Amino acid sequence: MARYTGPACRLCRRVGDKLFLKGERCYTPKCAVDRRRTQPGDRSMRRRRISDHGVQLREKQKARYMYGVMEAQFSKYVDNAFKQSDSTGEHLVKQLETRLDNVVYRLGFADSRRQARQLTMHGHFTVGDRKTDVPSYSVKPGDVISWKESHKESEYVKIMAADLPKRPVPEWLELDVANLKATVRRLPRDEELETTIDTRLIVEFYSR
Repeated sequence: MARYTGPACRLCRRVGDKLFLKGERCYTPKCAVDRRRTQPGDRSMRRRRISDHGVQLREKQKARYMYGVMEAQFSKYVDNAFKQSDSTGEHLVKQLETRLDNVVYRLGFADSRRQARQLTMHGHFTVGDRKTDVPSYSVKPGDVISWKESHKESEYVKIMAADLPKRPVPEWLELDVANLKATVRRLPRDEELETTIDTRLIVEFYSR
């Protein structure tokens, strides 16, 4: 399975915004975006005004990096969004938000989407009592996501469970802290979607 394996902070610097790819570190003074405001690469080149296409491309890359999706898969999400009757941009983000790895992150089971993807691929979770190790699995209303029983006694899970009550959970998810499982109550509403992404620019990029 293809995935980006380079420095996570480099992606944040490339788009000039925090993507929260390294969990708690992104909230500390160690965050690379706060420490180094310049983009990575050769800085000797003359600064030029970014074109409209460049702005659209950067926003598309920002969404890809944030959710950890490769180019081909992201294009499939966009194609599917164009086929829907509702807003293309909102449907695109709904597809990204309902990925299993993102749901694991939203529930507080992982500090970042990167970590959530790794935990999912290693088979730590079940969906409806069935082991599911596909990060891109799309959850549906009524699905129950739970830690595998054999993994609940690990040191990581014990530390994570102690912090769960402090972490906010989206209203479209219902978390059972005591049993380390959650239920998808419904699909996220438009006002509950990720607001740091300008989907209008992404739709314009793919409408060329």
